Amino acid sequence: MRIYIVEDDISVINILEDIIESQNLGEICGDCGGEPADVYEVLSTRPDVILVDFFMPVMDGVEFVKALRAVNDKIKCIMISQVSAKELISKAYNAGIDFFISKPINLIEVKSVLKNVERQVENERTLDNIRRMFMTEISQMPQKQPDANSYEKKLRYILNKIGMSGEKGCPDIIKICEYLHKERIPVSQLSVAQMCEAVSDSPKNMEQRIRRAIAAGMSNLAHMGIEDFMNETFTAYSNTLFSFEEIKSEMDFIRKKRTYGGKVSIKKFIDGLMLEADREP
Repeated sequence: MRIYIVEDDISVINILEDIIESQNLGEICGDCGGEPADVYEVLSTRPDVILVDFFMPVMDGVEFVKALRAVNDKIKCIMISQVSAKELISKAYNAGIDFFISKPINLIEVKSVLKNVERQVENERTLDNIRRMFMTEISQMPQKQPDANSYEKKLRYILNKIGMSGEKGCPDIIKICEYLHKERIPVSQLSVAQMCEAVSDSPKNMEQRIRRAIAAGMSNLAHMGIEDFMNETFTAYSNTLFSFEEIKSEMDFIRKKRTYGGKVSIKKFIDGLMLEADREP
């Protein structure tokens, strides 16, 4: 288990490192040396656990954990502090802290908490390995590939990957894409209303169905990103079918970090979908 220490007091860093090494509680992969820590530098050391002090100058422990959780919600975070006020402890847990270790540092408490965290990390790794094995077996099963000569099947294949195939607006999206593809009309040349009018007698209703369907796709993709930021489908489509900033807003909304989610752009989605369909073999 790889451990990184974010602490402004060098003496505390030394005490923690001595305890961890002498008790075989893990491998010290780095510390901030008493200086303000950079989230990306910490992540570059690939820690499983981060020990972070509550009160630090420049960026306190809560702010550091918030910044960390914005890019990684897998690493275990343990707060080191003398804090006893319930509102401050609640603030730390809301930011994404998993455990607390009290100051002054106590060998028994450090050992107990880190052993508990180690069991959690090992259990999660086991589950991840089982999940990967399961997904590998599925991927190796014979699958019916999309017909390379059918533009509609290419579109459906992509929509299915982001969980949109069952939405009422899905056939409408396909109809518009096929129309633009057949007529060789760039998405930029038409408004959403003009696209709908070209293929439907009820363009306003069609536009509403499409918007709802795309919103569902955005939510599905955001959930994938929250579960696994490196998910293949998430990385492939979060910045092509949508604006990544809007996907990030939707992820924050799902995590209850903001009161509204990402905004849907029908033109952006259709343009991205057609580009992705053209890439399909």
